[in-house]
Amino acid sequence: MKSEKTKSVFETLNAINVNGHTESYPGSKGKVLTYLSWAWAWDITKQHYPEMISTVYENVEGLNYHHDGKTAWVKTGITIQGQEHIEYLPVMDNRNASIPLERINSSDVNKSIQRSMTKAIARHGLGFYIYAGEDLPETEAVANNAAEIERAARDARDQTLINQYVHSLKKALDGETVDDVGIREVFSEIAEDKDRLKLRVYKLLLPEEKTIVSEIMTKTTKEAA
Repeated sequence: MKSEKTKSVFETLNAINVNGHTESYPGSKGKVLTYLSWAWAWDITKQHYPEMISTVYENVEGLNYHHDGKTAWVKTGITIQGQEHIEYLPVMDNRNASIPLERINSSDVNKSIQRSMTKAIARHGLGFYIYAGEDLPETEAVANNAAEIERAARDARDQTLINQYVHSLKKALDGETVDDVGIREVFSEIAEDKDRLKLRVYKLLLPEEKTIVSEIMTKTTKEAA
């Protein structure tokens, strides 16, 4: 595992959970669009890398957007530790549809520049998992996956114990005479685990087996009182 000092820019920023700093809006065809707050992204990135540089690339006419005569786009760059990531983003409305050139105003361009810079920052790692279609940053996803693996392993261990308990109970019940001692021993073992698996074991017995076991355990409880 890399130490904090040797982490790359991407590893550092990609590990930050940005979920509390996003907004969602309805897009076209019922799709939900998720945006990262550009002001928060700028602030967090600047806190980690004060030397960060942003660039808005102008066209040959000196405009802060580019066009093909029909629609327009912006070009921005974010440089951190000498590495620049450039992002091209169409000038779009709030449904992510390109705005015809003749209808574009300065507010549309400004919003596109902010969103483009936020995506350029994401190329450096911050919020990248949102644009990649994930729910959590990689480090948290790995942690969650490890937790899932542990839960699955615990469930498998429990199921093994349950199978052993049920097998022992049925063996004690299947003889010519019921093995009271064997049944009590099984429930004594279950009790050592604070009866955590008792109900699950009991549910796997046949109705007549449940009746016999209940009678034996009730008798055992009375004898112990």
